[in-house]
Amino acid sequence: MKKEKRNLLICVGLILLSIIYTCLVKVVDVQPVGAEGSNIGFATINKFVFDNIGFNKVWYNITEILGYVPILFAGMYGLVGLSQLIKRKSLKKVDRDIWVLAGFYVVVLACYVLFEKIVINYRPIILDEGLEASYPSSHTILSLCVFASAVYMIERYLKNQKTLRVVLGVAAVVLSVFTVIARGYSGVHWLTDIIGGVLLSLALLNFFVAFLSVRDKQ
Repeated sequence: MKKEKRNLLICVGLILLSIIYTCLVKVVDVQPVGAEGSNIGFATINKFVFDNIGFNKVWYNITEILGYVPILFAGMYGLVGLSQLIKRKSLKKVDRDIWVLAGFYVVVLACYVLFEKIVINYRPIILDEGLEASYPSSHTILSLCVFASAVYMIERYLKNQKTLRVVLGVAAVVLSVFTVIARGYSGVHWLTDIIGGVLLSLALLNFFVAFLSVRDKQ
């Protein structure tokens, strides 16, 4: 049980760190440096980074396309679950790992909805009409959470297919890292939005892994 307790402590620690960081973004060095004079936390560093990067439409369009790739990965596991349901003719007989993954996706979606309602920062630019919530970066959360959990599931489902396992695992890692970097470079988020997305993703992923670890012991 030592491993499970350690995983749980890491999970709780990351969640607390994410909460504390989010609160700091809301109250530290707040200045009206955002689009339409919106107040932004950590304004000095955020403005410095944005002024040096600016808005890059090419990278923005690339990340918009890449945003659909995690959905394809998630859909792949959805098809696995659907296939099991058809063959086994019972929801109870669908692998528990698939149910855990589905629950994880629900939690990720809930976090997205939450931060659409509770606005921490607005985007540094106007993309369509009016201000849009910017914190945390949803592309960062989606790519890290979906791709990283996909790697974990790939290890469990393709144990006897080393080549395919390695190819899919490497592809998922490269895509997740590239998406996060490209999103930051596109200029549609503040630096703190990207960092916040990474911290929240790590907290959610550790919760996912810790939950699976406990379930395996049972």
